Amino acid sequence: MNVPLALTTGEPAGIGPDLAVMWAQRARQVPVVALADPGLLESRARQLGLNLDVVPYPGPVAFAAGALSVQPIRRGGDVVAGRLDVINVPYVIDTLAAAADGCLEGRFSGMVTGPVQKSIINDAGMAFSGHTEFLAQRCRSATVVMLLVAGELRVALATTHVPLAAVPALITQARLRAVLEVLLDDLRRRFGIERPRVLVAGLNPHAGEGGHLGREEIDVIEPVCRAFQHRGVVGPLPADTLFTQRVLAGADAVLAMYHDQGLPVLKHVGFGNAVNVTLGLPIVRTSVDHGTALDLAGRGGADAGSFVAAVTLAAQLAGQ
Repeated sequence: MNVPLALTTGEPAGIGPDLAVMWAQRARQVPVVALADPGLLESRARQLGLNLDVVPYPGPVAFAAGALSVQPIRRGGDVVAGRLDVINVPYVIDTLAAAADGCLEGRFSGMVTGPVQKSIINDAGMAFSGHTEFLAQRCRSATVVMLLVAGELRVALATTHVPLAAVPALITQARLRAVLEVLLDDLRRRFGIERPRVLVAGLNPHAGEGGHLGREEIDVIEPVCRAFQHRGVVGPLPADTLFTQRVLAGADAVLAMYHDQGLPVLKHVGFGNAVNVTLGLPIVRTSVDHGTALDLAGRGGADAGSFVAAVTLAAQLAGQ
């Protein structure tokens, strides 16, 4: 792997910079370039009591412990760990745009993103619901799918960052077909699974109980699953038993209908080592499975496990 991965550190007041500095303390074989403000990383390293040698990029990529290649992007103002400031919102967006554009242009093999704080971005007057939606627009991708990976468990979402009350109206046959096409295609293309098997959760308790607890399964989900049955899709299945070992045996992924249907189970299994992957993009993108943890920023209490896993998986997907 010669083309480096791009790394964005997310909200500068959060633990994203901490994770980049901590990760850089180890020697590595994967080439990675951080798109960030060099002064921010150096300052955070000092706060953490760690040494960091910032290596300017473009130039030879650093692999040594304690060194990190950085393509400089200047922050808007001073950063205080744990304290949000709208002045640095354009900086966060600039790093994401530069990483995505670099991937599209072939200068990076993929991108790994640190956590952002959606609330401060919205406070700055920018409509932003998440990395997934931002990258879909930036890459002009019609349908993208959020997939969380924890070891062998992969959970994709039919809907992402929307209020629970809005979910039923968004579960349409057209949407499910589009999501399944992306999921099946990228399980083959990105993960190298030749004939993927996907379990689809119902929307309602007990998958609707034959229509007594809701008709979405009968009217929407079941017809789509039947149409994809020959391609390894099974469902709709009751979500409360779908995640048992017996049912999951042999499955390559689960498609949950909404965010908090599938992700609590996955994060219970692998929180701190799980990875967020955006499917349906022309580029590779992975991310940590947690938020900005403002209370831990600059204090040395952050766990870099998910960050390490995100870099490792991005390199694997880029190689695939």
